[in-house]
Amino acid sequence: MSLDGRAAFLHAAAAAIMAYGYLNLPDLVVKIHMSEMKGGHFQFLTVQGLCLAWTTMVVSLGCDLIPSSKLLRMVKRTLLMIALPVAIVISVVYWSLITFMPHMILLSDPEATVPTSSSRVPGPARLPMRVDLAVHAAPAISMFIDFYFLEVKYPKKASIRGAILVAALFGSWYSCWVEYCASFNGFFPYPFLTNSPFHIRVAIYIVATALAAVSFIGLNATHP
Repeated sequence: MSLDGRAAFLHAAAAAIMAYGYLNLPDLVVKIHMSEMKGGHFQFLTVQGLCLAWTTMVVSLGCDLIPSSKLLRMVKRTLLMIALPVAIVISVVYWSLITFMPHMILLSDPEATVPTSSSRVPGPARLPMRVDLAVHAAPAISMFIDFYFLEVKYPKKASIRGAILVAALFGSWYSCWVEYCASFNGFFPYPFLTNSPFHIRVAIYIVATALAAVSFIGLNATHP
């Protein structure tokens, strides 16, 4: 089997863009170094999703270079089932909130006071646009293109059962992990979690998990 240049270019370019985004993440958040916070960058769902997507693209590139490897192919298909719905949830939630309610997604300095009508008080820090797109858009876009145009769809039963199982496992993992980190840090990586009581946070975790499962099942069902 010959090398598919278009697929290799997509996978290599996507991996490079995601690596650029990760390497340019700020090390200082709300005046605290990430190394001083429990979980560091990995308390953010965005970063976990980014690493999953990057790994998926690297393995996909391996499949392009060694198309006869059934093991790489199996690993790639498994990773894609995990990483794609996570990336979709991240992109949908992030771009919706950053557009309409940025204070719900961006951490701000808890010591800052906001006087009435002041334009001189700094708001929550935003990532540079290139980094923002590399972290919050590139994973979902690249894996969507990969799945829709370069991959075959999953069997219906396998996609439904797999999507529900994977979403439930990853959702349970992240919800427990972020609660654990917050118990040390005193706040969550996302203000909409910090500002919510426990039962509301549980509802958020459940809705996000359901969105991940439904999004993958829907994408697979509409795959040409």
